[in-house]
Amino acid sequence: MKVVVLGAGLMGKEAVRDLVKSDAVTKVYLADINVRQAEQFAEQLMSDKLDILLLDAGNDLQLRNVMALGDVVINALFYAFNEKVARTAIDVGVHAVDLGGHIGGVTDTVLGLDGEAKKKGVTLIPDLGVAPGMINILTGYGAGKLDAVDTIKLYVGGIPLEPEPPLQYNIVFSLEGVFDHYTEPSLVIREGNRFEIPSLSEIEAIEFEEFPELEAFHTSGGTSTLPRSFPGVKTLEYKTIRYKGHAEKFQLLVDLGLLSRGQEVIVKGQPVNVRDVMLEHLGKQLQLGEKLDAVLLRVKVCGMKKGNRVTYTYNLVTTKDTAVGETAMARATANTVSVVAQMIGAGVIANRGVFPPEQIVPGERYIEEMKKRGVVIQESIELPSENP
Repeated sequence: MKVVVLGAGLMGKEAVRDLVKSDAVTKVYLADINVRQAEQFAEQLMSDKLDILLLDAGNDLQLRNVMALGDVVINALFYAFNEKVARTAIDVGVHAVDLGGHIGGVTDTVLGLDGEAKKKGVTLIPDLGVAPGMINILTGYGAGKLDAVDTIKLYVGGIPLEPEPPLQYNIVFSLEGVFDHYTEPSLVIREGNRFEIPSLSEIEAIEFEEFPELEAFHTSGGTSTLPRSFPGVKTLEYKTIRYKGHAEKFQLLVDLGLLSRGQEVIVKGQPVNVRDVMLEHLGKQLQLGEKLDAVLLRVKVCGMKKGNRVTYTYNLVTTKDTAVGETAMARATANTVSVVAQMIGAGVIANRGVFPPEQIVPGERYIEEMKKRGVVIQESIELPSENP
């Protein structure tokens, strides 16, 4: 299979790193507007399978021509391009996956293209990062083992192994994405009813072995397509994991309006966007650099099985791969999108149309493939006799 990767940022490059190792992948095209950055990566990787292409994603014709080179396209661009890439994939007749972007209804728009995708015989799967993405796949896997699901609780965090004050956080994905997740409301289901509640709220303690006390709090976008896939659940919520005290400090920035979109002030007679200033200022301070990071994940799926209440729990703790310099977040995210793209290309996923991950990605196969890549997801089962 031939795979086109759009975007030579961290996730795009790490997806390429995985793809070129696969015997089933015969060609990989890495396309980006910053060709030199992509070429430097190619020089390090030294794979005959990899070609570098110039791509201005804002140029419709160029985007179409690049995507048409592949059997499957991995969209590792910022989520503002997700709808455009999805429509282009349908237009040229190639399969496509993306890293998500449920904020602002982006993923809902992509899912709305299901009929068009079916007519063209292509498969599109949005939201294939970690959260959403990995948590969706694991939720679908656990739910498939139950006769009925009533409770889904999700916890995910990308954190530094050695936190530094005052925020005890380093950028492991996109700071702009973090701002979005902290400022948009979080969708939850309680007692079967949907609610929107403020992000950074309802802080609770959460424990992982070998880590100090951590906290989890609501953030937007994490539940993604799950409310649609499991409309009958009584409880559904997603929380982000950070070191203790993080949420309170970011809440102050939110309350002061420093993270709001469109917030401007006049400085020396010139309009200045406050959020842009925060992105620039904090972006420099919070770079991970050579520091080690970790991704922590817990998915709990509860319901009935053969008349008894059963809980399936999935736990993940993965850290930076120092051998190749791959961050923990890149390992979890890029390998997820690469594995699923290869499943489509190999025919393991053969249904055509647009599907959320929890409805189409085979969980057992996914867990096996991730384990091969050093990302180990552990399943535990709380049996009826263990329930209070």
